[in-house]
Order: sequence, then structure tokens, then C-alpha cells
Amino acid sequence: MKYIDEFRDGEVARALSHRIAAAVDPARRYHFMEFCGGHTHAISRYGIAELLPANLRMIHGPGCPVCVLPIGRIDQAIALALERGVILCTYGDVMRVPASESLSLMRAKARGADIRMVYSAADALKLAREHAEREVVFLAIGFETTTPPTALVIRQAQAEGITNFSVLCNHVLTPSAITHILESPEVRQYGTVPIDGFVGPAHVSIVIGAQPYEHFAEEYRKPVVIAGFEPLDVMQAIWMLVRQVNEGRAEVENEFSRAVTREGNLAAQAIVQQVFELRSSFEWRGLGEVPYSALKIRPAYERFDAEKRFGLVYQSVPDHKQCECGAILRGVKRPTDCKLFGTACTPETPMGSCMVSSEGACAAHWTYGRFRDRAQPHAARAAE
Repeated sequence: MKYIDEFRDGEVARALSHRIAAAVDPARRYHFMEFCGGHTHAISRYGIAELLPANLRMIHGPGCPVCVLPIGRIDQAIALALERGVILCTYGDVMRVPASESLSLMRAKARGADIRMVYSAADALKLAREHAEREVVFLAIGFETTTPPTALVIRQAQAEGITNFSVLCNHVLTPSAITHILESPEVRQYGTVPIDGFVGPAHVSIVIGAQPYEHFAEEYRKPVVIAGFEPLDVMQAIWMLVRQVNEGRAEVENEFSRAVTREGNLAAQAIVQQVFELRSSFEWRGLGEVPYSALKIRPAYERFDAEKRFGLVYQSVPDHKQCECGAILRGVKRPTDCKLFGTACTPETPMGSCMVSSEGACAAHWTYGRFRDRAQPHAARAAE
């Protein structure tokens, strides 16, 4: 397929692998975090880690929107569906995220709650038009990529005078999360999570542009290379990061120039700014409370804010005691470090959110990496 096959060419991948191997300094180690879950999936699916030198390690970041959604937010949605009788709409992956009392949205649906999977925020608004006698709530999640569509439907609902539609907003922000990681004790104080640079998100960067990452490069001396999701995109970005580290540079480079500009999508940014404003703080799974890292609906559109409409009060809920999802999202641990991985926790019976979404580190490793672990145990240990 044109514009796809070119970025999955095996010969080019081997050439890039040799180029990276020739570029790395054997006397040092390299640690790069791929923030986005799409990159985590690509690295596992295409076996990119096996094409990298033993002294170069990729660290999974918290860029999977389903993975970072805390249990308390799922509990709010379940309560709306079970106790308030609303039609609750959300994206497919969210349906299986474990919540309190062994529940999930899927299990709440089995108990009789009217919970529906939708492909877009517009689908939820359509349901509100079709069921004017019912309250319809859209459980909105995701980074800057999915925020503009939510803003659009809120503005559209206001323009049409729809009164039975609201949004439970859980949209979060990439730059704030990266700053939080760089300020964490594991990175800044103890050095237990060494990070030499970042593979920057693809779709998020299409919306926000390359400019917001310039702060990290300048303030923390960490290079960022924005990359597409295809395997050659990721490998090219890794080579560019190696080159920056070797040369002592800390800049923002754009490998994904076919889609990302420095300014981003100004129209999308404008509508988000019109409908949403910053929350002072928001809880992320694995990261805890992160200041100014999420969005809420502005007062001008507050009648579409489900939290205000239904008087919801957020309560933090701890993860399963044995689940290492939080540590994995911070880059402190790998999926195989979790005692539940592959035993009690599988994609069919997820104990934590990292095993739910295909972009989650645990789900990606379960699908593509666990067989390589068995076949190459010595190579896997050497890569650590």
C-alpha cells in the first residue's frame, strides 16, 4: 500500500539497525522513553527492540490514554449508568478497564446499565438526539488528539439547543505529563529511571505542534524527536536521538515532518481553547496528582459538564496491591517485572489498565513479546 509499505521495508530497517549500531558509543548506555502508547505498540509488534544494540534501552511511558485513567474516574461513570439511569457512551477500550468492587463498564452493562460503545463523540450526540427523553453522557478520555472532537460536539450541542447531553471530561495533556516525569524523584533525584531523550508523540504533535516540547529540551537538556508510528519512523527517530546525545545536543527534531509542523493545527487548538480550560490538578494512574495536566469544561458550556450536572465528587481509589501498572507507566518497571503478568493478568482477564488497551505496555508485550522472551532469555537479560 502506497505510503505504508515504504515505512515497513525490511531492508531499510536492517540498514537503519546497522546505522544505529555504528553510531552508539560502546562505552556508554542509552535510555530513551517512547511516551506514546502507539510507539510502544509499534516497538513490540515489529520487534524493534531486537534490532537495537544491547546498550540501548527503550522505556515505556504513560502515553496510553486508557492506561492513565484512574479507577475513581471509571467508578464515576459506572455510578452514573447504574444509579442515575443515563445512557453512558465511551470508546471501546475503556469498557474493560478494571474498576472498584471487581466491576468494569462491561460488567456494569451485564448488570443492566445502558452503556454503549461509540466510535466518536459525534455518535454520542446522535444518541442524545434520538433519545430526547433520556440523559446521555459521553465519557471523554484521551490526550490532545481526541480533545478537539469532544469540543466540537459540545459546541454543536449548544448550537442545536440539545438539553439531554453532557460530557464526563477526562482529557489530559502530554506536556504536563512529560514535565512531571522529568521532575519525578526516580528521574531527577535518584536516577533509577535514567532518561537520555524522548521519542515524541505522533498524533498529539499533529494537533499541538513541535513547539511545546522545546521547553523540555532547553530546561532539562533532554532531546526530543517527534516520530510517526511506522517501524522505520521509530528507528529513524532513535538514530536521531543517538546522534543528538553523542553530539551533546538537546533539541526538538521532527522526524514526522509529513504530518507535524512547529505550530500544529491552529484551528483545532482554537476550538479546544474556546470550550475547555485547565484543571488545577488531575489524578493520573501511576503518576498521582499532576498539576495543570487536564482539561475541564468552561463555565460558558457548563450545562454540558456531567460533573456539575450530576454533582459528582471525585474519590481516589488505589490500584490492585499486586498490580505494577503504576510503576510500568512511570518507566520504573517492565511488564515482566509484575507477578500478575501472564498469570492472573491477561488481555482476557486484565487486572490493570496496561493490559486492556492494545497501546498498553503489558498488552503489547503479551501479544508480541512474551514468545521472544522464552526464545531468547539471554538476549533479553543482556538488553537490560
